[in-house]
Amino acid sequence: MREFFAGSVSRCAELQVAAAVGTVADAKAWLDDDANTLDVLLTDLGLPDGSGLEVIRYAIRLHPHCEPLVISMFGDEDNVLASIEAGALGYIHKDSTPDDIAQTILDMLAGASPISPMIARRVLSKYRSDRRQNSRGQAPVAQASVAIKNEAVGGPDGGPLRGLLSPREQEVLALIARGFSYAEIARLQGLSVHTVQTHIKNLYGKLSVHSKSEAVFEATRMGLLSRHD
Repeated sequence: MREFFAGSVSRCAELQVAAAVGTVADAKAWLDDDANTLDVLLTDLGLPDGSGLEVIRYAIRLHPHCEPLVISMFGDEDNVLASIEAGALGYIHKDSTPDDIAQTILDMLAGASPISPMIARRVLSKYRSDRRQNSRGQAPVAQASVAIKNEAVGGPDGGPLRGLLSPREQEVLALIARGFSYAEIARLQGLSVHTVQTHIKNLYGKLSVHSKSEAVFEATRMGLLSRHD
């Protein structure tokens, strides 16, 4: 299966295989090497020496700009939601693996969140179930929590949020929102790619997110980005 995916990526002129490993230990060892960089992490959950969730968290910590995509036999809600919480931007069940995984990766880099129809149905069912439970008495607590959070951090009308990010981080965030790549941002800002990645890592930490799409969504929600940025 790993060779199948690697072959699909290798045949795509727009992508390059950075590495292909079979265990959590090998993945961590590769990620630990400062000379290695990646934009996409494609992983299974059931690895011989652990879980792909561990690899996702480790990769995001060292390479905050990378976008994880899970392809696994585990299609239950717990594994899917755990993957999303760990930072996965897509989840594909092995029974519905696309013939051209390279195109799926390109779609994800363009902003899509690929997910198998079967997985999507289960996640939606879980969401509806949780909503029904909340409507039976938990909703007021959730609303109170949101209200307290919004009041504490401010919002579009609460100016202090603008000071959350440095001027450079704000500029980088605006360019991310406009779809520029890390290399393009580095060129436009007169910075190295490494410095841009550092700014993005700081952005993710301040916004408590794990991906570009989450950063743009959360920053817009918080009033840090206008629709014209």
